[in-house]
Amino acid sequence: MSGEKNLTVLLQSMSPTLNEGDYVFCTVADLNDIELSEVISFFKEKEAFTLILEKQMADRIGLTYTYIAAWITLTVHSSLEAVGLTAAFSNSLAQNGISCNVVAAFYHDHIFVEKEKADEAMKVLWELTK
Repeated sequence: MSGEKNLTVLLQSMSPTLNEGDYVFCTVADLNDIELSEVISFFKEKEAFTLILEKQMADRIGLTYTYIAAWITLTVHSSLEAVGLTAAFSNSLAQNGISCNVVAAFYHDHIFVEKEKADEAMKVLWELTK
């Protein structure tokens, strides 16, 4: 398995980066009318497909949403077998009253937080690197 597994190294080198834009979570019954190249992520659940995409795209194609998020990427290449990284940053965010929605992809972890709390979340995450 590629990627870093050591929690101390992961925390010290996670280098959170705030991506520009507003992101939303939407649901659709099928993907027929969705341009997947413009979707950040999708997951098939029993009830529907959950999409994470730019708010502009959701507005353009008429999808509804209730949560507008900022997208933070931890730029360290974390292993999918790493233990404790998600717990460490989600606990720190929670202690500061910040909810987070996490996508663990092959190379990086991606954190979606309330748009209004993005700067505060970045400060909390950078504190973990010290």
